[in-house]
Amino acid sequence: MLTEAMVIEGHGGPEVLVKKEIELGAAGPRQVKVRVRAVALNHLDLWVRRGGPAFKLEYPHRLGSDMAGEVEEVGPGVSNVAVGDRVMVQPGISCQTCGMCLSGRDNLCKQYKLMGENTQGGYSRHVIVPDVNVVKMGNDLPYTDAAAAPLCTLTAWQMVVGKGQVRAGQTVVVHAAGSGVSTVAIQLCKLLGARVIATTSSPEKVGRAREVGADEVILTSEQDYTAQVKKLTQREGPNVIIDHLGGELLEKAVTVIGRGGRIVTCGATAGFFAKVDLRHVFFRQVEILGSTMGSKSVLLEALPLLQTGALRPVVDHVLPLWEAKRAHELLEGRKVFGKVVLTVE
Repeated sequence: MLTEAMVIEGHGGPEVLVKKEIELGAAGPRQVKVRVRAVALNHLDLWVRRGGPAFKLEYPHRLGSDMAGEVEEVGPGVSNVAVGDRVMVQPGISCQTCGMCLSGRDNLCKQYKLMGENTQGGYSRHVIVPDVNVVKMGNDLPYTDAAAAPLCTLTAWQMVVGKGQVRAGQTVVVHAAGSGVSTVAIQLCKLLGARVIATTSSPEKVGRAREVGADEVILTSEQDYTAQVKKLTQREGPNVIIDHLGGELLEKAVTVIGRGGRIVTCGATAGFFAKVDLRHVFFRQVEILGSTMGSKSVLLEALPLLQTGALRPVVDHVLPLWEAKRAHELLEGRKVFGKVVLTVE
């Protein structure tokens, strides 16, 4: 069958996104065809579109890791969903047979890929995905919220719950409060009973960070990060720092984290390299932990919170899929607090 999609035929700016009809076959064994209703943007979409040596694309390539819709067709052997079910799609693809996959740590699989990165994504009216990647979400969760949830929830959950081990009474610093991951991380920390200090460089995002749950907000464009963290923690330092900026801010994080504290990092949007004074690390027994995504089971754990609204992705802009260029421009221009979601009518 033919279906409409927004694709790229090469790397470049937002202008390389074009509408095109693509051929999509039938759902094969243990596969599910989903009629996409909403697909959310991530910074990954921008990086793949711009290009780099890590991306091995088959053109035309469809971006988009996060999507939600309804099951339109099931292949042989599928038993977890049926035609008509409303589903969200878990974006991580793994081999399903290695030790890591079988132990529930599929995001450590050597063959792990993300939809929209080195495999086809959700900027399309229809997609075909493995049955293990679809999660029934019930009838009450809006498609826009469901599409905004998977990647940032998986990432934030592993950082906050799994690696950061955040507990009630702790103080957590969350960098870049306006990102999708950070908006979820702030909410998770508050649900666990922690105090949250968020950071942002944009004055207009200070109030919104508080609305999401931040107790204090450091405006890094006007305030000194190091001095403010020390002031707000009575020079004791936070227990956990959630970071995806890297660069100089990670360097500063090492100097302000509390004794025995954890710094969990999942990205480097502000720089791949950081100079770390190791004396801060070993004298104060600081842990610096890398994190990428989360296991498929995390989405099932988080689903009840998403369904009740206790945890809610922040959706800032909703546009039609065919306006993907504009959506990329908004995200690239840092004009977004939370997520941009594209709807597919």
